[in-house]
Amino acid sequence: MMVKGLSRSVNCPAPGTRGISLVSLTGRLPEGNVPKVVAERASRSKPKLGQHFLADGTAARRIVDALGNISQSTLLEIGPGRGVLTSLLTRSARRLIAIELDRVLAAQLRMKFALYPNVEIIEGDVLAVDFATLFGPKPGSSRPGLIQTPEPVRVVGNLPYYITSDILLRLFTFHQCFDTLVIMVQKEVADRLAANPGTRDYGLLSATAQLYARVETLFTLPPGAFTPPPKVHSSVVRLTMSPRIDSLHVPEEAFINFLKLSFGQKRKTLWNNLKTEYAPDSLRAALQEAGVKPAERAEALPLEKKAAIFRALASNNGNLPQSGK
Repeated sequence: MMVKGLSRSVNCPAPGTRGISLVSLTGRLPEGNVPKVVAERASRSKPKLGQHFLADGTAARRIVDALGNISQSTLLEIGPGRGVLTSLLTRSARRLIAIELDRVLAAQLRMKFALYPNVEIIEGDVLAVDFATLFGPKPGSSRPGLIQTPEPVRVVGNLPYYITSDILLRLFTFHQCFDTLVIMVQKEVADRLAANPGTRDYGLLSATAQLYARVETLFTLPPGAFTPPPKVHSSVVRLTMSPRIDSLHVPEEAFINFLKLSFGQKRKTLWNNLKTEYAPDSLRAALQEAGVKPAERAEALPLEKKAAIFRALASNNGNLPQSGK
């Protein structure tokens, strides 16, 4: 894998200015000299912060190797937990930013890596971190007259099962910030991310992930690779960011809303899902122009066909879905 860290700069969008619309995001006030973290906490309920920690050293090494050469890269580790991956990453990453929600674990990690100048531990919620400011110069490292632009960041982490989709959508919202994601998720989520149109697992998450990235399932681990063991298998997935918005010739946020509408109810046909927003005559004409039968379901269509329907609807009457259903 080519090292891209020093050859290309990125311009991360400000939160809420574009991309995927999410619920209110949450976080904690940062402690110490760390980048800005959004402080508001939403009222969503969630289970205890119990986490299944990776205990397989060989698997940890394989995850790090999947990131490629990171000697000139900035890395974001999500949920470092007890620091199994962190310990490996510190040896070769130029800069490592680890975000841990658990207060006790974050404190332990700060102590463990206090002598590593390339490591920053942030106690906070990854769903609330302001990526637009996170990847600037390391606190205390800037000098007058020195201009430092953000670089593409590689992401690694064992994602908590109960908010996996939320984290992925958050990362896709800021896709301009990222280069490669190597993440561990529940196997059924990995199957959905990599699913092809027309298969049982293909759905909104599949379409969204494949709109922004090339998806590879690398390997699967049994429950015994973790402590405590979960009740399910886990898979490591690599997402290489390669947004297709421009090649599909669609506006990003409106097309995301269109995808949500298309997959609104899985058992319904595309016609029945879309007719809630579009007039029958316009919808019929757009489907015919795109070469899609009204009885087709969104699960059966590749992104190119969905984009063709969207463009036809937009050109026919300029009517774009605004509800984000």
